[in-house]
Amino acid sequence: MDDVAGVPAASTPLGGAARAPFERRSPCGAPPVLPDYGGACLTSVVPALLRRDREDGPAWLPEVARRASQVVLLVLDGLGFQQLDERRSLLPVLGAMPGGPITSVAPTTTATALTSLSTGMAPSAHGIVGYRVATDSGVLNVLKWATPVGDARELIPPGRFQPHAPFLGRACPVISRAEFAGSGFTDAHLRGARLVGWRVPSSLAVDVATLLAEGEPFVYAYYDGVDKVAHDTGLGAHYDAELRAADRIVEDVVAVLPPDAALVVTADHGQVEVRDAPVELAPEIVADVVALSGEGRFRWLHVRAGTTDRVAERCRERYGEVAWVRTREEIVAERWLGDAPSPDVARRLGDVALVASAPVAFFDPSDTGELRLVSRHGSLTAAEMLVPLLATGP
Repeated sequence: MDDVAGVPAASTPLGGAARAPFERRSPCGAPPVLPDYGGACLTSVVPALLRRDREDGPAWLPEVARRASQVVLLVLDGLGFQQLDERRSLLPVLGAMPGGPITSVAPTTTATALTSLSTGMAPSAHGIVGYRVATDSGVLNVLKWATPVGDARELIPPGRFQPHAPFLGRACPVISRAEFAGSGFTDAHLRGARLVGWRVPSSLAVDVATLLAEGEPFVYAYYDGVDKVAHDTGLGAHYDAELRAADRIVEDVVAVLPPDAALVVTADHGQVEVRDAPVELAPEIVADVVALSGEGRFRWLHVRAGTTDRVAERCRERYGEVAWVRTREEIVAERWLGDAPSPDVARRLGDVALVASAPVAFFDPSDTGELRLVSRHGSLTAAEMLVPLLATGP
């Protein structure tokens, strides 16, 4: 495996059970949407909000947020700008809020994007470079903070794996699901924050009101219902119903804002419906692959030493019409993850990346839970990369 040490082979054969046969499709022709690091990007949101008392703020940050004495940042997991824009008629509150799209980060996956949002850093800097990340102890599922042998909080301490403090080192309050407290991923991206747990969504606005009344200048709140419904049912009637429910949560938060406060709404990524079964890698590619990481729409291939160019070429020939194929060196050179990563972070990347440009996903037999997903994310299409940055006052 080129320049990647300690990544074990998958626990089941990489070919796995037969999946739906791959069918060649017309190329979409569009280039990947790259993150606007340093500009209108998730990495810039928290620094802009926490420094608003000393700076005018960037033009992409709505004026109401720039001049507010208190700010609530509400993250609606999985709400892409395109999905919101297409459903404004369903969303009387969100649909009317000033603002526009900004970019997420690469890959457009919750683990990476939320860490970039909280730390203000690109993935190459904070090191959580995907949903499933290669480590010397095996592939780490970041959201579960587990390797194939189980809980990895002692084996891979979150604070060592991602050592950067969130919120510019400030101890800001975080309103999130109560069951997330104490998890490895929470420790990795929200370490030091004061966690306020909610068990039902109606509590979120109540907790916001309490914290603002206590004088907190910045409150971070997180709601994951939109993403859950998209994964389970796609972008149809259930998704529309969940967006209406999320809009009512936003309405409740706006209703408790003091006169000089503002609500800012963003998301970590958008969604793409992938109705077909994940694409099984062709045998001539599998022959050189020793492990897989990443996610279905941003699949890293860890390959045998000396085979990177051959695997990349075979991937381009086989999947070039439905995926952007890049070697690790190309992704670093094109700054998909930000500036050049440290050697430790670079070791977490695969050798070749299959990044879906069409509504497909690439199968990993070590992560069969992905087979149940209807809508997905991770790639750099506009539907996944563009997220809303909206703001309003009371």
